[in-house]
Amino acid sequence: MSSELFLMVAIINRSHARRFEEFYKSHGVGMMLGAVGAGTAGSGILDYLGLEASEKGILFTVVTADKWKELRRGLESRLKIDVPGMGIAFLIPLSSVGGKKALLFLTDGLGFQKGEETVLKETKRELLVVVLNQGYSDLVMDAARSAGASGGTVIHAKGTGMQRAEKFMGVSLVAEKELIFIVTRTRDKNRIMKAIMEQAGLESKARSIVFSLPVSDTAGMRLLEIGEEEEEETAKL
Repeated sequence: MSSELFLMVAIINRSHARRFEEFYKSHGVGMMLGAVGAGTAGSGILDYLGLEASEKGILFTVVTADKWKELRRGLESRLKIDVPGMGIAFLIPLSSVGGKKALLFLTDGLGFQKGEETVLKETKRELLVVVLNQGYSDLVMDAARSAGASGGTVIHAKGTGMQRAEKFMGVSLVAEKELIFIVTRTRDKNRIMKAIMEQAGLESKARSIVFSLPVSDTAGMRLLEIGEEEEEETAKL
């Protein structure tokens, strides 16, 4: 039984997305979110590798360390993800999940056993990831702002592999999804997550699930940084 959770991200050629989804399902991975992107490699690199520019498929799912090891073997041996141009998969550690029901949903079938809470003491920022039904981003952001969030970024996605979780949780989860990314101070994280759960959580039309990822450093958050510096100076007085 694994007690660590990770967000697994796979970036692949969009034409191979169905193969990857079927592979995930065959290994008992439940909730998956798919989005579309575009590669940025220059034409010289593409010519050198004998590749053509293509749309990218981005698959998000939550896995344990043990499940990752299992999937990685298959990604390399069956799907040849390590062949140049095929794609890449990587892990990002989860630092927290908003609510027991959301945790059960994300870990359904993974053999997850909740361990002790871990705190990354050197991390001053967190990335909140909110998964919600399409069309309710304003509801989520209103909730987040009421708790001090400054803003967020919305990404359109499509959910797959949620049928078992729907039955288990007793709620209807539509396929069309949105992801909202919110970068915030670690000390504000719990307050913002709580507001989202209470105002736009699984009992609302948004059906939101929220979890957080550690952020080691940031640029472009000058107003927050100035506010922190002023608070630190005040505390010294």
